[in-house]
Amino acid sequence: MPGIRAKDVGRVRARLRRALCGPQLVAVLPAICLTAFWVAGEAALILTALLLPVFYSFAGSDPAPRPAGNPRDPVTGLPLRDSLERTLDHALQAREGAISKTACLLLQLDDFDAYRDRYGPAAADDAQYRIATRLRGALRDDDTLCRLGEARYGIAVGPVTQLDLEAAIQLASRLQAAVEEPLSLDATTVYLSCSIGFCLGTRSPQPSGASLLTAADTALREAGRFAPSAIRSFSVDMQGRRRTGPIPADEIETAMEAGQILPFFQPQVSTDTGLVTGFEALARWCHPQRGMISPAEFLPMVQQVGLMERLGDLMLVQSLIALRRWDEAGVNVPQVGVNFANDELMNPQLVEKIRWQLDRYGLTPGRLTVEVLETVVAASPEDVISRNINGLAKMGCRIDLDDFGTGHASISSIRRFSVERLKIDRSFVMKVDRDIEQQRMVAAILTMAERLGLTTLAEGVETPGEHAMLAQLGCDHVQGYEIARPMPFDQTTEWMRAYHAGLTEAPKFGRRSG
Repeated sequence: MPGIRAKDVGRVRARLRRALCGPQLVAVLPAICLTAFWVAGEAALILTALLLPVFYSFAGSDPAPRPAGNPRDPVTGLPLRDSLERTLDHALQAREGAISKTACLLLQLDDFDAYRDRYGPAAADDAQYRIATRLRGALRDDDTLCRLGEARYGIAVGPVTQLDLEAAIQLASRLQAAVEEPLSLDATTVYLSCSIGFCLGTRSPQPSGASLLTAADTALREAGRFAPSAIRSFSVDMQGRRRTGPIPADEIETAMEAGQILPFFQPQVSTDTGLVTGFEALARWCHPQRGMISPAEFLPMVQQVGLMERLGDLMLVQSLIALRRWDEAGVNVPQVGVNFANDELMNPQLVEKIRWQLDRYGLTPGRLTVEVLETVVAASPEDVISRNINGLAKMGCRIDLDDFGTGHASISSIRRFSVERLKIDRSFVMKVDRDIEQQRMVAAILTMAERLGLTTLAEGVETPGEHAMLAQLGCDHVQGYEIARPMPFDQTTEWMRAYHAGLTEAPKFGRRSG
């Protein structure tokens, strides 16, 4: 009997807690007080006011208890990593001996640092809040969404009876679609994308939330190698490539000497003819133990230890060697683009150094395209940087203004730096075939370039629809995953021959009239 009484008391307490702590009390409390005053006068009103705290004490003193040790992210309101790990632990334990299944997905917004730099911290926080709301709407009530850091989210899939690889990929695709919906920022429409790594509970190395979360993180790192908009599922062989901790500075210098850091080449093609008009050289680190390390991971460290100029020299020499080897193989590559960082552009001897390297390999200056970030041009007064860029242009090198639209360079600075081509930033290219505002923005850039006598190249073209629309709007060249991913030199010749063999005729896109 005592046990039954305790259970009954517990039920009463629970019912009173729901009655007294819920929002319905706001509507009922005035009625209770007025009724007491109407029936028995002022004394009853005072007695009611005194008894209500007693009921609160009996039902539970905290009207809205929050779990201890369960802090939330101040920007998105989402729970944090500890909550995700505990939820996964619980789901894995519930799965043992049952038919329910779970999974962990980690989502990272692509190039979010550039978004924050361009639009500011307030806009970045607002974007992360809105992305969190969208993700929540794309999940079931039983799924748990957490924030794991800057532009990163974690999802614990609530136990379900059917959850295989195909279902997880479909869920990841649904989350990507939610992220890629346009964001309104002041009078501008912007787009974000994300990469996702996931691990099914049945493939977790150990039956624990920490192990499942680590496996999903490994898959996300692998997806980051193929970003943007990549999806990867965890497999055991990824563990051998998993990065552990920061990269030591001396390891970067050793990697340069050992030839581990080298250029990968991404083709650029004409929208008129479809022919390859050049390649851009992009630094990649092929680590013997860690696998392929993305520039986002190692370039900040290269900058920090003061090796950017040395890395630039390496990219330049390897790119010129590539041009010579293409010529010797009878493959027509008109030019190669090399990115030049601030440290290189500050060298007073830069023009002479490049002249010497071109002579060394028997190449004309027009075969080299110097790619300079718009932010550099926008911030550079009449100093060594402007002297070097103009000196290279006078020598005959082509000057590309990279990431155009992100650095607020004025028309006068574009002319002052002898820019020959504008590279339209990927943020303007995304969804250009579906978003009229994107089309208007790109059309405005193309019109300005045409009036200034500049050619244009669109970066980050990922779909045939984007390619076709850019050609129709009048963009001269395109570059992106829709054409090809960056590849090592040894693959370029074979790729070009196969690509040109597939061009039976020039693409027939209707270009805009003047």
